[in-house]
Parts: sequence; structure tokens; C-alpha cells
Amino acid sequence: MARIALITGITGQDGSYLAELLLEKGYDVHGIVRRASSINRARIDHLAAYESGTKKRLFLHYGDLADSVSLVKLLYQLQPDEIYNLAAQSHVRVSFDIPEYTADITGVGAARILEAIIESGIGKKVRFYQASSSEMFGKVQAVPQVETTPFWPRSPYACAKVFAHWLTVNYRESYNLFACSGILFNHESPRRGENFVTRKITLAAASIKAGLQKELHLGNIDSKRDWGFAKEYVEGMWRMLQQDQPDDYVLATNETHTIKEFLDAAFGRLNLDWHDHVKFDERFLRPAEVDLLIGDYTKAKTKLGWEPVTRMKGLAELMVDSDYAAVRPTK
Repeated sequence: MARIALITGITGQDGSYLAELLLEKGYDVHGIVRRASSINRARIDHLAAYESGTKKRLFLHYGDLADSVSLVKLLYQLQPDEIYNLAAQSHVRVSFDIPEYTADITGVGAARILEAIIESGIGKKVRFYQASSSEMFGKVQAVPQVETTPFWPRSPYACAKVFAHWLTVNYRESYNLFACSGILFNHESPRRGENFVTRKITLAAASIKAGLQKELHLGNIDSKRDWGFAKEYVEGMWRMLQQDQPDDYVLATNETHTIKEFLDAAFGRLNLDWHDHVKFDERFLRPAEVDLLIGDYTKAKTKLGWEPVTRMKGLAELMVDSDYAAVRPTK
């Protein structure tokens, strides 16, 4: 009998890659999607074959991390073996504009699903993954950052993630849940949302090359980030839930690069000079900046056998290639 996995945020970047991975491993995959007037499932449209036919293995359910009753009902009905909580208001800059909503979905949403595990009676069988974030380190207290580095969040998003992270630890210790948090550093892909800086850069480079755009407006391009490939990082999520004991893990590349370096890689792939096209715009500055993130993934390598393959330059190039293939003129 196939194992059952439930993914919140299945239509997002990580959710779509994780759904692919789990379906390839023979799981029955259930995803929670929010009801909206417009359907936004482009990242999982290619999985439609799993959603139909006599051996249907992908199932979508309307729900929301703001609605605890629907979560309890769904968990009781599905009796999942694994739950991956990937849903969030995940844009750091936007979290300053909508801090209350961010706290409710990104932070309290995790509380609702953890409590739903208890109320539905599946606590003894289920394994739970919480998507924590390198943004929790914020004003970093050590370089590089590891699982025990103190948190110093610098945005409403990061504060909400810290709450969800420690609550996951608390439920693990209080209720003996198999609950893990993956502290993932920046991970990107061609499926990254267009309002995130990496995808904004690669799409702009492609559009400029295709003659569809002239300029790109950015904020702080001196900040340093640890960038990896999202498709590789979801493998790490899955491995966390296959261990004998629950624990928390950093997934990262142990390399840090400035946004300027990402611009070099992305625009250079198309033989463009970003200096000719990028303009500073203070609207994209955060009230409190995170200047340096770099993660040490030694624990994940030692205990999970996980390590990254794709590094920043290769990541930027594969994203640019994908975007240029989508926008370039055809004759």
C-alpha cells in the first residue's frame, strides 16, 4: 500500500518539486490549495496525468492554514504518513507591508497544523516537516550559520518563521511527535516566483536580450546570500523524514555570493553587461537588511547523506536559459 503524503503549498516552487519527487517514489500525494477566483497551478500542471485515470495518485483539496477546522477534518480523513508544511506568505519585503497576515499564515498557520495533528489523533504515526528559513538568522551571530546558531530575525517574515520553528520543537518535545525543521538557505529555480530577486533578474536578462525590456530596477545589490537549487533541496526534506529520530537540519551550499555576482552570472550568460541596464530603486530596500547568509550543511551531509550539486553560477545560468527559451522571438 502506497504511503500517503500531504503537502501544504503544493502549487509553490518547493511544493511542485516535492510533489514530483514523492510521486516518483510511489507515494499518493495530497495537496492543499486555496480557493481563488483565478487558478494558479502552472507549476503542477505537468503532473495532471497523476490526477486522472484509474490509478490516480495526486489529489488536491481546498483548504487554508487560516482555517483550523478544515485542517483537522482533512488529517482525520487522509491519515497521512508524512506532512510537509511549505505554505507561507514567503516574500520578505512584502512581509513589512502585511505583517499581521504574514504572522497569521507563516507563523500561526504552523500552530494550526501541529494542533490538527494532535486533534485528529494521528500524532503517533505521522511524520511532520516544517519549512524553516535562513532568514531566521537575520543579523547573523556566527559565520557560517549552523543549526545551533542563535536567531536574530530582521523582518516580520523571519519572526513568524522563528515562531513556527520553535513551536515545532516544542510539539516534538511535548507530544513526542516526529517533527523536523529544515533550515533552508536561499534555493531557487526556473519555478521561482517572478517577484523574488533571482527570478526577477533572470527574467529581466532574458527579456532585455529578446528586446522586450530595457531596464531592471533593484534595491540593495551588495547583500550576500547562499544560493542553491530547489529541486535538490526537496530531496533533503524527504530524507529528514526517513531518519530513525526527528531532528533539525541546515540545507545550504556553504558558499555566499552578492546579488552583483548573481547579476554577473545571469546577464553574462546572454553576453550582456548588467551595468548598462540595472537601476537602483529605494522602494525595494527593506527597513532592516540581512547582509550576509552562508550555511554549513555538515550535519545534513553526515546524517542524511545530502549535499548540494548546483552552485550559484550554474543555477543562474539554468534559470536564464529557461526564461530566455520562454520569451525569445520565434521566426
